Amino acid sequence: MSEQFRITNQKDGSSFAQAAGDSILRAALRAGVGLAYECNSGGCGGCKFELLDGEIETLWPDAPGLSERDRKRGRHLACQCRACGDVTIAAPSAAEYVPQRSPRRQKARLAGTRDITHDIREFRFVADDSADFLPGQYAMLDLPGIEGSRAYSMANTGNGQREWHFQIRRVPHGQGTHSLFDRLAVGDEIGLDGPYGVAYLRTDAPRDIVCVAGGSGLAPMISIARGVAEAGLDRTVHFFYGARTPRDVCGEDMLRELPGFGERIRFVPVVSLPEDGEGWSGATGYVHDQLERALPSPLGEYEFYFAGPPPMTQALQELLMVGHKVPFGQIHFDRFF
Repeated sequence: MSEQFRITNQKDGSSFAQAAGDSILRAALRAGVGLAYECNSGGCGGCKFELLDGEIETLWPDAPGLSERDRKRGRHLACQCRACGDVTIAAPSAAEYVPQRSPRRQKARLAGTRDITHDIREFRFVADDSADFLPGQYAMLDLPGIEGSRAYSMANTGNGQREWHFQIRRVPHGQGTHSLFDRLAVGDEIGLDGPYGVAYLRTDAPRDIVCVAGGSGLAPMISIARGVAEAGLDRTVHFFYGARTPRDVCGEDMLRELPGFGERIRFVPVVSLPEDGEGWSGATGYVHDQLERALPSPLGEYEFYFAGPPPMTQALQELLMVGHKVPFGQIHFDRFF
C-alpha cells in the first residue's frame, strides 16, 4: 500500500491521512488527533470504533480487546485496523489523548544489554533520529521474525544521544521476548515507533508521587522517578515494587543513583511469596495492600503512576477509586502488560 487514504471521524469532525504501514490509530496520533486508546496492541479495547462508510482490513481478527458482543455490533479496534480506501468512522476522542510528543517511525540498533534479574533484561537501543519522549511512555517495536509490533516502556528519559532503554521480562513461550532474548545481537536493527502512552509524568501536578511497579512494569516507573529527579521537582517519590519472590526484587540500585534517595525517594519492596530459607525480612503480601500501611498521608493527597500485571493494576484501580475516592485525574496507567 503506497497511497494515502483519508479517514474522517464523524464524532469529532476530524480528518487525517493514513500512510503506508499505519493502523487507523497510529495514523490519527501521528496527525495529532486524540483518538482514545491505551495499549496500542489489541489487548485493552480502549480504541473501539464503528465503521460508518468504506472498507477496512483487520490485522488481528481475534484480538482480545473485542468481545463477541462487540463483534456482533460491528465494532472494531483502531489499533488493529487499516483503511483500504477513504473511510468514515465513529470513534471516541479527547484532548488527553492528543500526543505531547509526535510519534515517529525510525530504525534503531541494539547497543548493549544487561541482566537486572534472572528474567528481566535491559536492552539499550540507539535510534537513527531522536529519543524525544516523556517519562513513563512506551514505544512499539518491530522485531526480527515477529509479525506485528510489541509495546515496551522506556526506562530512561528523553535524551539527545538517541538512546531508548527498555527493561523487559522474559515471558515463557512469548514470541517477542524470545526474539529479544535469544535472537537479537548487539548491532542488529529493529523498527521503533513512538512515543505512545498517556501515563507520562505530570510535572505540573503539585502532589507527592506514588509509583507502583510489578514485573517489567519496573521500566516506566523508573523512568518516572528519573524524570522527577531530572526536572528538579520538589516532590517525594514513594516507589513500591511488587515481586513474587525475594530474587525477583529489583529497582533499588537504579533509584540509589538519584539524588535524595532515602529521603525524597523511598523504596518499598513487597514480596507475595516469601520462600523459606531466603531470609526475607521486608513487607509481604500484595503490593497494593502496602499503600495504606506505608504512605504517611491519605491516599487522595498523592499522584499515582503504576504499571504491571493486569490483576495488580485492577486491584489498584479499585483501591484508589472505589476504596479511597481518589480523583481519576490523579491516576495514571497504560494497560498493555
